[in-house]
Amino acid sequence: MKQSLFNLIALLLLPLLPITTLGSPSDSTSLPSPRKWDKRVHQRYEGWERLRPTHVKYQYAGGMGVSAVGIGWDYGKRRQWESDFLVGFLPGKYADKFRLTFTVKQSYIPWSMSFDKHWALEPFYCGLYVTTIAGEEFWKKEPGRYPNGYYNFSTKMRPYIFIGQRMNFNLKNSIVKHVAMFYEISSCELYIISKATNSNLKMKDILRISFGVKVQLFKDND
Repeated sequence: MKQSLFNLIALLLLPLLPITTLGSPSDSTSLPSPRKWDKRVHQRYEGWERLRPTHVKYQYAGGMGVSAVGIGWDYGKRRQWESDFLVGFLPGKYADKFRLTFTVKQSYIPWSMSFDKHWALEPFYCGLYVTTIAGEEFWKKEPGRYPNGYYNFSTKMRPYIFIGQRMNFNLKNSIVKHVAMFYEISSCELYIISKATNSNLKMKDILRISFGVKVQLFKDND
């Protein structure tokens, strides 16, 4: 049981490892030049500071439970990459009992359009995430009590792909840089396979919509 829990935690944190190796002390002197529309500039950290979260995030729905909250890191010259770790919950009325979910999420945000000093739009971003649910009755690999190939999917882990949009409101604050409202449309591998093998399913049957808030944090000396 302890080894299984360790393996699960390691798998969940694996996508976050690259953030500890990005950048170098010289990064602070190589900031990208401003662009007409895209005003994003990554607030670079040095050494162990890179482990410090750059934002917090709340998400409603999306296969992470009813709600999920977590921390994340952005990186890249224009903060075009994000890695998040979220913990969600599923009330007993939606399952046999109260359940916790754990999600690792990777996002790519190629564009940002600044309208003025306060408002900016990220018109398109995409990514993937993997969600797992707590409970020994769920499995990653088909149990031996079932015939081989009886279940060809995991009941414990779900990989999702998604697209979304965000609207940012910039703040002049020593702690909070901006607040972003976003929505995402997602689907998991089980839904996609079901659609491919069953023409009677409609797109609304396999797509899920979620909403959320991201709070971007300042670096202390900015």
